[in-house]
Amino acid sequence: MTKKKSGGSVQLGTILALIIMCVFLAIANKNFYSYNNVMGILKQTAFNAFLAVGMLLCLITAGIDLSVGANAVFCACVMGAMNKAGMSGALMIVVCILVGGVVGCVNGLMLTRLHLPHPFVSTLGMKNVLWGLALVVTGNQMINNFPESVQWLGKTTISGFPVSFIVVIVLYIAMHIFLSKTALGRSIYCAGGNIEASRLSGINTANVLTFCYTVSGIMAALAGIVSVGRSGICNGANATQPYDTDAIAACIIGGASFTGGKGTMFGTMIGCLIISVLRNGFSLLSIDSAVQNIVLGLVIILAVLMDVVRAQMEAKRRRLAAAK
Repeated sequence: MTKKKSGGSVQLGTILALIIMCVFLAIANKNFYSYNNVMGILKQTAFNAFLAVGMLLCLITAGIDLSVGANAVFCACVMGAMNKAGMSGALMIVVCILVGGVVGCVNGLMLTRLHLPHPFVSTLGMKNVLWGLALVVTGNQMINNFPESVQWLGKTTISGFPVSFIVVIVLYIAMHIFLSKTALGRSIYCAGGNIEASRLSGINTANVLTFCYTVSGIMAALAGIVSVGRSGICNGANATQPYDTDAIAACIIGGASFTGGKGTMFGTMIGCLIISVLRNGFSLLSIDSAVQNIVLGLVIILAVLMDVVRAQMEAKRRRLAAAK
């Protein structure tokens, strides 16, 4: 079996899992397939889908960004502080995206310039820093009454269909083209597959990695803008929510790997939908929050197990191919 066929079978498996989950929930609760509920799932998916774009780039390079959720909340809180100061909505959005990008760039520079051993530690530390900063800039308070221009992306719908999800679809198509058709996109996969070989072949791996973490920060900022539109508030305490683990699970379920060099935008989108459908099903079935946490934790463990099994199967195929 070729690598391309292997990747196709993974995506087929995730699509099948999504279909089975939807059928089960439709049987368990007749409201699952209602138009409002489906649109609600897409709204919920949009937030995680933005985070998952940046997470996928980091995972492809054999890295990780545990600060994406806290970065999204911090960017929203920066807009909240600006809102209290009476600044314009357009300026809030620009500053939000810049702040998210700077945070992501710092994550990349800590890895490539300070040569910290693994982004797991540095981005985990950044997550806690951003949590504290989010509370500081808001004075440990929730802020509301954002301008309509700030809430537009997360709030606006077209006949009930969320604009945020339309933007996600366009973004995922653009990122697919970028990763599969451009030199920089191919360099990202190369860096994740073998960073030393990539460096020896002339690829500036430090710049490639910094680029990926910067994009991750920008995607987190966009997710922060969506969250403000959805809820109408910002709250620094939300920086502790497991947004980053949802993004990781979506990517791994969609075929990405902690070992790097793998992952597609299509697979990641299916992974995001699976996470959103699962969370929506919990709400419809009124499942206790403790049970929800247990199930979501098991889903993440299963996603990691799938990654390990895929890696072992591919290693076995390579050994068999080499023996022929």
